Amino acid sequence: MSDMELLFLKATLVVYLISALGYMCSLYVRRVLAAKVSTWILLAAFVLHTVFFALRYWKTGQTPVVSLHETLSFFAWVMAGSYLAFQLKTKTRVLGAFVSPLTFLLMIVASTGLGGHVSLPDVLQSNLVPVHVILAVTGEALFALASCAGLMYLIQEGMIKNKKMSGFIRIFPSLTDLDRINHICLMWGFPLLTVGILVGSIWARTAWGSLWQWDPKQVWTLTAWFAYALLLHQRLAIGWKGRKAALFSLVAFAILLVSLFVINLFFVTAHTFI
Repeated sequence: MSDMELLFLKATLVVYLISALGYMCSLYVRRVLAAKVSTWILLAAFVLHTVFFALRYWKTGQTPVVSLHETLSFFAWVMAGSYLAFQLKTKTRVLGAFVSPLTFLLMIVASTGLGGHVSLPDVLQSNLVPVHVILAVTGEALFALASCAGLMYLIQEGMIKNKKMSGFIRIFPSLTDLDRINHICLMWGFPLLTVGILVGSIWARTAWGSLWQWDPKQVWTLTAWFAYALLLHQRLAIGWKGRKAALFSLVAFAILLVSLFVINLFFVTAHTFI
């Protein structure tokens, strides 16, 4: 990693941390201004992160999503960018108290392996690989944001029922806005993950001679896909919203987390590179 890359990586980590602390402080002091300032700080971190990606691509000549650590960094970048995009339409700044710390933690883990140039094995020497990873991880990052909105929905709903919202009413978003974010993330994340899986299958056919290998990561990702497909069906056909949708989005994301982080620790998988 060049000195310039390292500089932007460190700056990105520091600014993400400041943003996370600012959002958590906004909950403690219960002031909208603290959340607004933290949002601008998060935007600065996102810009620094984007520059780091550009430098990484310029140096290595490959899309920086082909290792586990690079993918985690990309995951964090999509989460931060998607959350900031929602700020253009909804007053959900305090949701950053969930999103920003998670983004920072992902970057801490990612930074431990963002070192030198990653030598790709022959099986990964395909233009389909970055397309597969970018589509799938973008969908998964949107699901992570949906789960943050779902978790905050459940917490806020409980506070309202227990009449503990008086001090937070000025800074907490409406339940309607949180449910809307959950729904939009599902509507965008599901097709992205679907296309990502399809592209991965096409690549697998070229690399291993079969569209599907029943690899442990594939199986768990497919299980998560079915869970999100069910949630999408229930939302669109049955009219699920609010508490039911929030709870189910957390369950579906828990399944997805197994695929993302647990499988590689306990199973032999063709996805050891990510």
